[in-house]
Amino acid sequence: MGGSRAQVNKPHKTRFSSKSSRNIHKISQKDKNRIAKSNRNVTQGARAARLQRSKMLREQKKEALLKEKRASSGSASAPRVILLFPLSASVNVSSLAEDILRLLSADVSRALSSTVASSEYKLRATVLHAPRGDLLSCMEMAKVADLIAFVASATEQSTCDYIDSFGSQCLSVFRSLGLPSTVVFIRDLPTELKRRNDAKKIVTSSLTSEFPEDCKFYPADTKDDLHKFMWLFKEQRLTTPHWRNQRPYLIAQKVDMVPDDSSPEKCTLLLTGYTRAHSLSVNQLVHVSGAGDFQLSRIEIMKDPIPLNARKDHNAMDSDDIQDAEIIRSVAPDPSSQEPFLVENVPDPLAGEQTWPTEVEMAEAERNQKQKRLRKRALPRGTSEYQAAWIVDDADGEDSGVENDGDDDEDDYGMLLDEGDSGFPSQEDTNNPDFEEDQASLHLRDSDEETENDSVMMEGDNMTREQIEDEIKKIKEAHAEDEEFPDEVDTPLDVPARKRFAKYRGLKSFRTSSWDPKESLPREYARIFAFDNFARTQKHVVARALNVEQEGRDDCAPVGSFARFYIKEVPFHVASKLCAASRTAPIVLCGLLQHESKMSVLHFSIKKHDSYDAPIKSKEELIFHVGFRQFVARPIFSTDNINSDKHKMERFLHAGRFSIASIYAPISFTPLPLIALKGAAGAGTPAVAAVGSLRSIDPDRIILKKIILTGYPQRVSKLKATVRYMFHNPEDVRWFKPVEVWTKCGRRGRVKEPVGTHGAMKCIFNGGLQQHDTVCMSLYKRAYPKWPEHRFPANV
Repeated sequence: MGGSRAQVNKPHKTRFSSKSSRNIHKISQKDKNRIAKSNRNVTQGARAARLQRSKMLREQKKEALLKEKRASSGSASAPRVILLFPLSASVNVSSLAEDILRLLSADVSRALSSTVASSEYKLRATVLHAPRGDLLSCMEMAKVADLIAFVASATEQSTCDYIDSFGSQCLSVFRSLGLPSTVVFIRDLPTELKRRNDAKKIVTSSLTSEFPEDCKFYPADTKDDLHKFMWLFKEQRLTTPHWRNQRPYLIAQKVDMVPDDSSPEKCTLLLTGYTRAHSLSVNQLVHVSGAGDFQLSRIEIMKDPIPLNARKDHNAMDSDDIQDAEIIRSVAPDPSSQEPFLVENVPDPLAGEQTWPTEVEMAEAERNQKQKRLRKRALPRGTSEYQAAWIVDDADGEDSGVENDGDDDEDDYGMLLDEGDSGFPSQEDTNNPDFEEDQASLHLRDSDEETENDSVMMEGDNMTREQIEDEIKKIKEAHAEDEEFPDEVDTPLDVPARKRFAKYRGLKSFRTSSWDPKESLPREYARIFAFDNFARTQKHVVARALNVEQEGRDDCAPVGSFARFYIKEVPFHVASKLCAASRTAPIVLCGLLQHESKMSVLHFSIKKHDSYDAPIKSKEELIFHVGFRQFVARPIFSTDNINSDKHKMERFLHAGRFSIASIYAPISFTPLPLIALKGAAGAGTPAVAAVGSLRSIDPDRIILKKIILTGYPQRVSKLKATVRYMFHNPEDVRWFKPVEVWTKCGRRGRVKEPVGTHGAMKCIFNGGLQQHDTVCMSLYKRAYPKWPEHRFPANV
């Protein structure tokens, strides 16, 4: 081994060049302790801040819960609404309602009033019992109920008899609306204790799956049973659907009308009741269920006729008490801050005009007009003066060359764009000898709305029973055909396809091809409103309504106050219907948020109800129950494509799957449930046709109606084939030549040229074609909902 060598500090091995330089960087023990202590203090301070924040959040939640409990069960809160619903026809809920009212009311003679106050239970309650067989009344009661008590009978022989068909239908509708707090009352239990417990277990096990997990089952035969339930009910925290807590509403305890001297067809509707959920401003617009949207002329805040700590001898509400209630204060609207009652946009027909013509331009236009009158032109027979003004001077010279060179790709592609609404043909057909026949058939069919004939059912009064049955049979056959051969239509023999399908165009790809949402909009789009950013608008509107309530302004009726609302300019016949309907169903007044009276295009996620078997066709008239609001609409149905901005229209609402229903309706902010009702052909109550929820508000949503023209191979030679029966003249083949064709066996191709004079055509495909295959051509046209004739059910 060699001798030892002195250690050399290499620069890449150490940070310091010598021991002396290393000592400079040493930290003293005092400094170490100081740094460690500061770090420990920072850590402890962050932990303390987290604990303090958690404590604050817990205290805020406790305060909010206590405030909610006081608001729902305190002396200043509105009476709780209990709805008794029988699950079967053998249940008598009238006797149960009387027992509950007698238990709560000390005065037996006046206990039959629907609203009572109990000083023993420190509770005010309104007891409603659902009428058997009246679906509309049951729906309106379920919308305002704080507690739904389903009543079952223990005397049924089998488990399936506990809920009959009507009870099952109503229960599914209640689920779609959103169930509030629920309980189940069991009646007709045996008196013997062992048999009583066994019967209760059987009923409970049979009905548990039909109700939410937190639903409790209570016996309700004796006064002691109801007494136990009431002690639990007064301490129970009630849950309500979220959509109900977004807007103020009122259940009318009394409905009255005052005629308007200035207008005999109008009147002032008076609704009296307790304000619920939020405070309601006199400057707000309101919606009366089934009647429409209106403005308020006055609010009278009255003394509570049935206070919880009553000094009177009675504790039940009577109609005389409402009429003679003392008025505390009256609130009138402020014209500067009142929400304007704006429904439709008024379009300006001269909005596109930019400048006014000068005198020189007007004189020159007058000279040109005189010269045109002196000149004689050859025009088609039946052409009016207005139509002749749109025909250019050299049209006659161009007509002769159209037929010779009609297969140019660029010209044909331009013809596939949406044509105007004019009924007269293009210039290439002015010399056609069959022009008059084609024109007449075109006017008869009016290719604007539907490919197949629009078979809208006429009024039941104008049709016999046989005509109604034939109409229903035709609709069912069309529904079955649409399920078997969707979108397939036949090319008419008497009308050229280029005229019949002039508004349709071909798409290279349904998912990726572009379609301008502002192109060729209908006139109804000039009457509606749209938002640049709907989500941002909704956020601002809800925040504004919350700020108004927190400010506690004098123009509002506070939550829980008893008030009378004066609704102005209500049609007289509508007010008469509401007064008559108030005897069987509650009349609900709902406050509207900003913009909710304006018309727009609403889209709903909708599904056909299981109990409805009849076909539902697009653009049929339905009654939409959207939250508290009701309106008449004529929807179109479409698919919901996630990966595309275009959606395919569906001619019928098919069972077992969700579709999107698009309608013209007043704006409503999400979330809101939907119940769609369809009236019978004759007289009768409407049936539940579909259920769903509000999806979005977007007039730019593109819904395309698809049609498929079909043809059959006549001769096949490798990749080429001669196809017939898709068109019936060669001009139609040239017109639709740029559109791609496809087969049901998966081949794709294009049209090469027409063959013969009967509409046959030669096509080239990307693979061998089989003789039994079907050649198809897809065409698309944008579809829009239909404007309803009546906006609200009471106006029908």
